[in-house]
Amino acid sequence: MAAELQNEYEQSELYRVRHSTAHVMAQAVLALFPEAKFAIGPAIQDGFYYDFDLPRPLTSDDLDLIEDKMKEIIKGRHVFTREVISAEQARHVFKNQPYKLELIDGLEQGGMDEDGNPIQEKPEISLYKSDTFVDLCRGPHVENMGKINPKAVKLMSVAGAYWRGDENRQMLQRIYGTAWLDPKDLKDYIWKLEEAKKRDHRRLGKDLDLYSVNDEVGAGLVLWHPKLGLMRKLAEHFCDEEHLKAGYDFVYSPHIGKASLWETSGHLGFYKENMYSPISVEGQDYFIKPMNCPFHVHIYKSGLKSYKDLPLRYAENGTVYRYERSGVLHGMMRVRGFTQDDAHHFCLPEQMPDEIDFVLDFSLHILRSFGFKEFKAYLSTKPEKSVGEPERWRDAEAALEEALKRAELPYEVDAGGGAFYGPKIDLKIKDAIGREWQLSTIQFDFNLPERFGLTYVGDDGQPHRPYMIHRALLGSLERFFGILIEHYAGAFPVWLSPTQATIIPIADRHNDYAHTIAKELQQYGLRISVDDRADRMNAKIRDAQKQKIPYMLIVGDAEMENHQVSLRLRSGDNPGAMALEAFREMALEAIANHTA
Repeated sequence: MAAELQNEYEQSELYRVRHSTAHVMAQAVLALFPEAKFAIGPAIQDGFYYDFDLPRPLTSDDLDLIEDKMKEIIKGRHVFTREVISAEQARHVFKNQPYKLELIDGLEQGGMDEDGNPIQEKPEISLYKSDTFVDLCRGPHVENMGKINPKAVKLMSVAGAYWRGDENRQMLQRIYGTAWLDPKDLKDYIWKLEEAKKRDHRRLGKDLDLYSVNDEVGAGLVLWHPKLGLMRKLAEHFCDEEHLKAGYDFVYSPHIGKASLWETSGHLGFYKENMYSPISVEGQDYFIKPMNCPFHVHIYKSGLKSYKDLPLRYAENGTVYRYERSGVLHGMMRVRGFTQDDAHHFCLPEQMPDEIDFVLDFSLHILRSFGFKEFKAYLSTKPEKSVGEPERWRDAEAALEEALKRAELPYEVDAGGGAFYGPKIDLKIKDAIGREWQLSTIQFDFNLPERFGLTYVGDDGQPHRPYMIHRALLGSLERFFGILIEHYAGAFPVWLSPTQATIIPIADRHNDYAHTIAKELQQYGLRISVDDRADRMNAKIRDAQKQKIPYMLIVGDAEMENHQVSLRLRSGDNPGAMALEAFREMALEAIANHTA
C-alpha cells in the first residue's frame, strides 16, 4: 500500500474498528488462556492480527471459542481510554509480560515503537485500556466497543510467527481476524477468499497439468508443462509481433557476467544479498544475472551513438535468478528463476515526454490484449537519498505524471517512494474478483548512464548523457501466468487455450467424421482434439468442462448428414447445431479479437 493510501487508511473509521477489535481478541484470548503472553497486534490491510505465546497449539475449535468470547466482550460496550505513562510505570503494568518489557526497553531508548518498528526519536509511552485489557498502543481506537458490529467480525486462521521476525527467536502463534463496518462487507470478503481458493494457480496448475515445482529440480524453479508451455509461446509470439510493430529491437544477453560488471552497475553494492554465490572461471568471479540492465547498457555502449540514432528501444525476454528465502516462495508468483520481459529505452531529454507516452500506451495495449480492463497507477517520486541532477528528477516526474493524465488513468502519488536512481510508474490491474496486481513498471534511471559513462553526440558535436528508462511490461512471465490462471480460473480465452475445441463423437460410427472435420479445422490453425474413447458422451463432456476447453463439438448421425457440429460451451450453454463453416468463422473471430 502506497504511503499516502496507508496514511488515509490509518485515519479511517475502518482502521479504528479493526485496531479496536484486535484488542478485544487479545482480551478474549487472555480470558481463555490466563497464562498467555502477548506480543503485538496491529490492524492490517484486510483485518488485524495478534501474536501470542500460548501453552499449546490452537485449533479451529479454539478460534470459535475465542470468537464467542469476543462477542460477549463487545456486548459490554466498554470505553477505550488512553493514558501516557513513564517507562517505569509501564514495566510495573507489564511485569509478567516479557515481550512487552522488551518493547518498553526499546521505547525508552528511542529505538523502536510499540509495534517493534525502528524510530529515531524517543516517543511517549501510551496505554489503551478497555474493560480488563490494557496494552502498549499508540491508537487510534473507537470511542467504545458499541462501534464494533459483532456480525461483521470473524477470526480467520492461526499461523506461526517468529518474535520480531527473527528465526532465532521464539515462535509465537499469530491469530488473524477481519472486521468490517457492515456484515455485507464481511460476506463479500469471505466470498472473495473462497473464490480465490478456487482460482489458486497452484491447485489449477496441478488439476490442468500446467506446471510443477519439485525439490529435486530446486525450490522456486518452475517446470512449464506442454499446455502452459504452448500458452507461453503464443503469448510471447503475440508480444514479439507487437514489439516489432512498435519499433523495438530485440537483443539477447548471457546468463552470467563478470564480477566487475556488477560492481560497476552497483548490484554488488546494493543488491548482493539477492544474488547467488559467484562462479570461478579461470580465476575470475562471475555472477548469475539478477537483472538484464547492465547487458543492454553495454549493447548501447558498443558503438558511437548520435542524437539522430535516438530513441533506441532494446527488448529481451531474459531469464534472471534472484535469491528468495524458501519461506516466501509461492507457486509461480514468487520464484528464484524467472523470465522478465525487459526493455530499456535510451532517448534525448527532449524526447522524454513522447517516449513516456509511448511506453505507457504500449503497456496498456498489451495488458488489454490479455483481457485486463481496470487499471490504477502509482507514481513514486524522489526519495531523500538519490542520485541525478534535481532538474532531471523534476523533468522526469513531470513527464510521468503528465503521461498518466493524458492516458486518463486513475493514479496515486507515492511521495518519496521512488528508487534512489529515478522516479517510476507502477501499473496495477484488477482481476476478475477485484484483486490488485502490479504488472508493468516504467522506471527512470539516472544511475546506470552515469556509472557506465553513456553518451551520444549531440547536434553541437559534443557528448551528452542520454535518458534511460527501464520497462517491465508483463514483468516476470512466471508471475504473470500465475495471475492469468487465477484471473480466468483456468478458463483461458480461446486464443490462448491449449486445446480450443474437442470433437466428441456420439458413437463409434461417428469417429471417422470426427477426425475428418478435425483435420479440416486444423488447416485453419485451430487447435482441435478428438475424444473417441469408449466412454459415454456425457462423461466426455464433463471431462472437457473440467479441462476448461472452450468448445465441445458433438457429432452424430444428423451432424454427419448435414456437415454440421452441435456446439456446447464450457460455461454449460448449448447453442446447438450449426454448420461447420459457421463454427469455424465464429472461433476464428474470437481468436482474432482475443475474446473468450
